Amino acid sequence: MSNTIIDTNFNFPEQQSVYKGKVREVYKLKDDVLVMVATDRLSAFDVVMPKGIPYKGQILNQIATKMMADTADIVPNWLTATPDPNVAVGHACEPFKVEMVIRGYMSGHAAREYKAGKRMLCGVSMPEGMKENDKFPSPIITPATKAEMGDHDEDISREDILKKGIVSEEDYIILEKYTNALFQRGTEIAAKRGLILVDTKYEFGKTADGKIVLIDEIHTPDSSRYFYVDGYEERQKNGEAQKQLSKEFVRQWLISNNFQGLEGQTVPEMTDEYITSVSDRYIELYENITGETFVKADISDIQERINSNVLEYLQN
Repeated sequence: MSNTIIDTNFNFPEQQSVYKGKVREVYKLKDDVLVMVATDRLSAFDVVMPKGIPYKGQILNQIATKMMADTADIVPNWLTATPDPNVAVGHACEPFKVEMVIRGYMSGHAAREYKAGKRMLCGVSMPEGMKENDKFPSPIITPATKAEMGDHDEDISREDILKKGIVSEEDYIILEKYTNALFQRGTEIAAKRGLILVDTKYEFGKTADGKIVLIDEIHTPDSSRYFYVDGYEERQKNGEAQKQLSKEFVRQWLISNNFQGLEGQTVPEMTDEYITSVSDRYIELYENITGETFVKADISDIQERINSNVLEYLQN
């Protein structure tokens, strides 16, 4: 699929460095300005798939932008502008080396651990007698260490984070407070759309003046799992799988094709037809999560479009 952006090699004015993550590429300019480009790369089980998904970067960037605007009154964030559908510009921060994962329901990784007989996740106990996709009595925070590209994020407990000095206790208390507040707001936003925010992850950083802010994406289908409210109770009662809005459908397709990112496993072939179906699903996710119609950006030459929009923004 040539109409996707998989890799970038921009050279913006007064550019100082480039960092390439699993799906985003971050250009640091002078005066602590960051230009973050959301590519169309697809990552699952911490592995980047060989082909891009049309419009995926635009979708994630625009959902994150909207959600940051909808939560800025409760948690400060890094964002200052979005000069292009795939681009966010904001303040450079020193990222905390943990992802704050918060779970309202026992799904995904938590459910897989529970099925394996574990009742503790990241130092947090999970009640006996739960079924997959049941709601926890109250949301639990299950942090993960932030992996470099190609490595796997790993579960870690609050105790280990503090013991290893990854985050100071003073900062960690703020991260917990912000994580709970964001999840509460995300849950309320989702409910208005007939959705359940099942679980999500937040990333935080510190600005040059020591302020803790929300960075990266928020409440997107890549970082979050959503169920539909309609039919949730009935499906749980009948032991049926929940209808969900998240990247989980890609993970399930990979699992059914014998891939979970384990050593020796090969990524299955993604046909153009399958890639188009994934793109359509992401558009459906966007429209359900935001309540707005998705407007496709011009993808005839994405690299040129981004370069031109960012340069125009920087000049002004």
